[in-house]
Amino acid sequence: MLQITDLQVEQKMWPLLRQAFRPMFLLGATFSALAMMLWLWVLSGTVQLPVFADVMFWHSHEMIFGFVAAIIVGFLLTAVQNWTGLRATHGRALGILTVVWLLGRISLLFGEFLPLYVPIVLDLAFLPLAAVLLAVPLITVRQQRNLFFVPVLLLLALCNGLMYYGRLTGRFDLQQVGSQNAVLLITLLMAIVGGRVIPMFTANGTMTQKVQPIVWLDRLSLGSLWLIFALQITQLSSFIGAQVMAALYGIAAVLLALRCARWKLWITLKVPLVWSLHIAYWFLPIGLALYAVHYLNPTVTVSTATHALTAGAMGSMILAMLARVSLGHSGRPLQPKKVMSLAFVLVIVAALLRVFAAWLWPAYTFDWYLYAGTAWIIAYLIYVLVYLPVLTTPRADGRPG
Repeated sequence: MLQITDLQVEQKMWPLLRQAFRPMFLLGATFSALAMMLWLWVLSGTVQLPVFADVMFWHSHEMIFGFVAAIIVGFLLTAVQNWTGLRATHGRALGILTVVWLLGRISLLFGEFLPLYVPIVLDLAFLPLAAVLLAVPLITVRQQRNLFFVPVLLLLALCNGLMYYGRLTGRFDLQQVGSQNAVLLITLLMAIVGGRVIPMFTANGTMTQKVQPIVWLDRLSLGSLWLIFALQITQLSSFIGAQVMAALYGIAAVLLALRCARWKLWITLKVPLVWSLHIAYWFLPIGLALYAVHYLNPTVTVSTATHALTAGAMGSMILAMLARVSLGHSGRPLQPKKVMSLAFVLVIVAALLRVFAAWLWPAYTFDWYLYAGTAWIIAYLIYVLVYLPVLTTPRADGRPG
């Protein structure tokens, strides 16, 4: 329990720096809309960006290591306070972390004007710094259950480094190893966190009994994802054949589908903060199934499967979690404004257009990209506009944080 002296100090602190979710969610969501807008302008030939490397590298890198990484760090460095009972990163330390993230985004966007290694060093500093800030309270109280998130952040940093190494050495294959394995690692993270919170949120939101986990199903589903990640990051996947990889992705898809089917999406349809999470989770087995099909039929591209996990699962789950966590950790009731339901629908529509419309009707690919990107931008701008006062003002209940 935080003491009153902490509260007195808190009143003097800028609200935006009182907990990690505040700057990371606000800046991350804003950046995702801005980055998508710039990407659409590039595709339409409206602008030429002075980015590090090239615009394809910038887009794939920044949506993962700029946008998604910020949200993951904001979530973990907020949750660790509940896990440990210790005050999480705030104030000056949080300000430094936020500035490091911002410098990474700015330097990559204007990388053409900077020495080659400046954007790389600035960007690579973010995840290891966040890992240290996460590890300290966990180690202090010997909280081993959640300590594995620390190596996950470091593995993400390794994937980031691989992208840069592949780019600098002209090894496009290594650049792809970095980006694809970052997607797989975040997929695993979503499967873990979703499995923890969605059944609980469903029970609380619908006033029904919580669905209890089936241990073997959870272990097999998460174990299959760990196995796929291990095979891909070590490149052993290239030695075991396409049919075996297709089978592994297919098994993982079935296991995750069975897992989330048990959580009963249909009973949540009147609770936007819950059905949005369910639908987001369903994109995980969809994306994995598309990977399985890709290994058997290359007309289903890696890009199609990847965007089911990124635009679909990540985009939808992040928006749903932003809406919920921002309310809960700011001392407000879990009752989002009705316009957030529109945002949830728009980000799901964006994913469906990017993945399925572009795949099934390729003659209109640019149109689908434009519609999908526009829906994404509107969805995330709705969040930013609605939650700006929530993230930049003190907790409604007067508590620290």
